[in-house]
Amino acid sequence: MSLFLSSYENRLDTKGRISVPAAFRASVATENFQGVVLYRSFTHNCIEGLSMSRMEQLAAATDKMGVFDSELDDLSAMLFADARPLAFDVTGRIIIPADLLKHAGITDCAVFVGRGTSFQIWNPDAFRAAQAKSMDNLRAARPNLIIG
Repeated sequence: MSLFLSSYENRLDTKGRISVPAAFRASVATENFQGVVLYRSFTHNCIEGLSMSRMEQLAAATDKMGVFDSELDDLSAMLFADARPLAFDVTGRIIIPADLLKHAGITDCAVFVGRGTSFQIWNPDAFRAAQAKSMDNLRAARPNLIIG
């Protein structure tokens, strides 16, 4: 399973290419598809990213929903219709489509943020604000994880 950890800030070049962090590329190195799948987040103004095998797991999970379920219609429209499989070039870069960049407010720099089995791509200023809010929320809630 691909595991995405840490945060990395990279610049888009003049042709719109951006280097996917080496650690993220290493996470998908054993995948059949040498790249990542991106789609617009429906919970934040950022881009969601994952491996193709994780996308296949999401597809399998939606197969368990009712065929005529309205939530399935919405989810399929956002998740699968919006998904962009982007292969790495020889130097590990991708070109993020303009509509995804616009959704996330990304112009010249982006932050790749590990989220375990997925990752997000943010405008750096928006990420710092969201990270500060998350820290405040966690301090207030003091969640307790049970491992085992």
